Amino acid sequence: GSLLLAVHFYTLSRAAPLIPSTALGILLLILSSLLAYAGIRRSLRNASLFLSLCLTISVFWCSYGMVFILGGQGVLNDTGDFRNALVPGLVTFTLALLIIAVVGFLHREVILAMIASAVSLASAHEIAVHCNTAFSSSAVACNYMIVCLVGGYFALGRILYFLTKEKIVLPGTDLAKNKTREQIKSTSGSVNHFANTGLILNMLSASVFGCRLLGVTSKLFIGQVPWLWASGIYQIGVCILSYRAMDTLMATFFGFTSILKFAGGYCLLYPIWQPEEPSFHIPFLVGFAILFAVLALFITLRSPVDGLYLLFYVAYCIAIACHPKGFFEGGPQGMDVAIFVASALMTLIYLYNTKEGAKIPTGNGVVKALLARSSFLKLREGADLHAPYLGYSKYADAEVLGYACSVLASFAIMVTGDPQAPLSTVVVPWVVVAGGILKLLGGSVAFARGKTLESSAFILYGIMWIIWGLTRYGGLYGTTRSFHTAVGIIAFMLFNGFIVFCTLFLNITWFFYSLAFLLIPVSFLLDAISAVPAGYDIAATLIFGLVSFYCFLSALFNSIFEGSCLPMGRPVVQLSGVGGGMNKCLHLPARKASSVKRIADILKNGGTCGIPTDTVYVLVAACNRPDAVEKAHHSKHQAQERPMSLWISSLKQLEPAKHLFTPLLWDFMEAAWPSPISLVVPRGEWVDFLGMKESAKYVGTPQSIAIRIPDCSVTTHLIDLVGPIVVTSANPTGEADTTHHNQVYAKLGDKVDAVLCDGPSPENIASTVVDCTTISSGNIGFFRVGIIPKSQVKLILSLFLLF
Repeated sequence: GSLLLAVHFYTLSRAAPLIPSTALGILLLILSSLLAYAGIRRSLRNASLFLSLCLTISVFWCSYGMVFILGGQGVLNDTGDFRNALVPGLVTFTLALLIIAVVGFLHREVILAMIASAVSLASAHEIAVHCNTAFSSSAVACNYMIVCLVGGYFALGRILYFLTKEKIVLPGTDLAKNKTREQIKSTSGSVNHFANTGLILNMLSASVFGCRLLGVTSKLFIGQVPWLWASGIYQIGVCILSYRAMDTLMATFFGFTSILKFAGGYCLLYPIWQPEEPSFHIPFLVGFAILFAVLALFITLRSPVDGLYLLFYVAYCIAIACHPKGFFEGGPQGMDVAIFVASALMTLIYLYNTKEGAKIPTGNGVVKALLARSSFLKLREGADLHAPYLGYSKYADAEVLGYACSVLASFAIMVTGDPQAPLSTVVVPWVVVAGGILKLLGGSVAFARGKTLESSAFILYGIMWIIWGLTRYGGLYGTTRSFHTAVGIIAFMLFNGFIVFCTLFLNITWFFYSLAFLLIPVSFLLDAISAVPAGYDIAATLIFGLVSFYCFLSALFNSIFEGSCLPMGRPVVQLSGVGGGMNKCLHLPARKASSVKRIADILKNGGTCGIPTDTVYVLVAACNRPDAVEKAHHSKHQAQERPMSLWISSLKQLEPAKHLFTPLLWDFMEAAWPSPISLVVPRGEWVDFLGMKESAKYVGTPQSIAIRIPDCSVTTHLIDLVGPIVVTSANPTGEADTTHHNQVYAKLGDKVDAVLCDGPSPENIASTVVDCTTISSGNIGFFRVGIIPKSQVKLILSLFLLF
């Protein structure tokens, strides 16, 4: 990428540049996507700096490329347009990359720091070229050539490292040194590494309007939209990555700031179709300021400096509300300058604090220490801080953002508007981005966490906000209402009616939330048939906004504090199985050794658990706990023709009883296991060696028992901790096999004590059963109930007998 830009700036003085602007812009867009991928994947050492550098340059080239495309397509024709379009972004990335370079040198990441400083100098020289014609573009090209040389040195070092099998290592290219990968921890323990890029994006959007106030640029126009919208798109990406970093508060904050970026870009596009600048909806901005203030209060619990930073956005929303033309007037632009400076300082603090040992104090733990003395409010900490609702998830809970988007969208559509000029008031980005796109994001994250009903509701509401915002406030609705509009609104009402019914079994708050939303499409329907009563639409949106605000506060309290400070309530209709086990049944990730140990403790204490295997999910109990085996037997109404089986982790557990098996059968068990093959062997005295006691009557038949060693490390490790276990399928008799941990919860509900969660099972059918009761006479019978082909079982047994 730097080589491409070096060639461009060396040939810029020619009558016709070697690389056309449109082609250069497209190439930069492609390279920016590759850089974003590299940054997210990260390196093995100092992941935070590498991530920040890659994502920062990715945003730079993405926006930069779009400006070149606009120039190549003739959009930037007037004198000074190219300068006004480029300078705000160049100012931001000059400072941001300089901060990364300084921190890189302080952390002794020389190559990374040299690349950042060279790109920063290139941007600074380009600003000088645009401000004074006496400067030559060759200086810009020279800085990009430095990036090429440093990158080539690093590539050479890595090639030599691999070719010489680690014998030749050039200084600064050994990534194996300090190879411990930086783990992205929860908000209680470390800094969110993705927040660095989010803060730089805040600098970028603030620079566009701040430069206009300071006179650096002469006007605000379409050429600066790429900086705003690229920062908005990347901000949504940072929001998602922050959820992956288990940082709910900062993810919500970045979701909020992305709305402002899209709104700013929309306002700069508005003069294309209207001569006047758009006005702003004051109730929305007041509600937005309140949400920022509440979020700042909760972030202060973690870091007072972060809470102080969010107060700038509270003042920013108030400043926009106080000026009818918002982004185009001096008050909000003054706040943009303040946000630019504050974001730069926060970026420096976040980047510097990524290295252990040297820390810039931010007040972390001060409020936590004060709350530790309180008996009323206790912060959630430890392993259960981000405990998922169902199963294992790589995301923190996004319900806070989902509820906040409902508040914002409801207050945004309270504006009556002029049907002849629906775009004269800034409503489209508030509804489409806040209520639609971010609502879809919240629904997707909720689905990843196993919240099927909540995710369905968020996605349905997000789709409705997008469609309604574009049709009504995008000028597509028109002054005449149509029958087709009414039919579409009725369809949404029917879907939402189903959600209202389902929330009866979830909790009271969700029931009122979905019921209040039903007032919104009713308002749309009455408007479509021109029969809406005076004030009904305002009342409906106000009710829905207040209910959503309570849900927003409740989700914040419940995600940070122990107990129910603002409870969501119990289900209106209580059901066992679906909602009954919600607070009782533990859901533990199978990828953690501590989870397997916890499951083992539950089994030793007489509990029953659902666990993953090499085939499907099963229900297990310790065979030395007859009460647990009986509970497992009755929990799924086990039919007598489908007896429970016995699992062990290795044949060593049967060694004391080896003399009770025929040599041929013992050799066959050694050859067949571990595998998804269950062997039906004659019942005998060997059962007593496993300590089954009274449990034996629930396992197998009076004549035989199915026994197996599973080919699954999690399962065998669990058996090593517990001892032999009794196993049955994790589904009521007669139903399909259970292939996901969520299905265990749905089918057995509160009949199990815990579920070891590992997502979808590797197979979709239970194991193969081989009848070995006659193996001593040389005849082996088998019957297939699983996925192993019958011919394959025959081949296995035939080869065994042959040898």
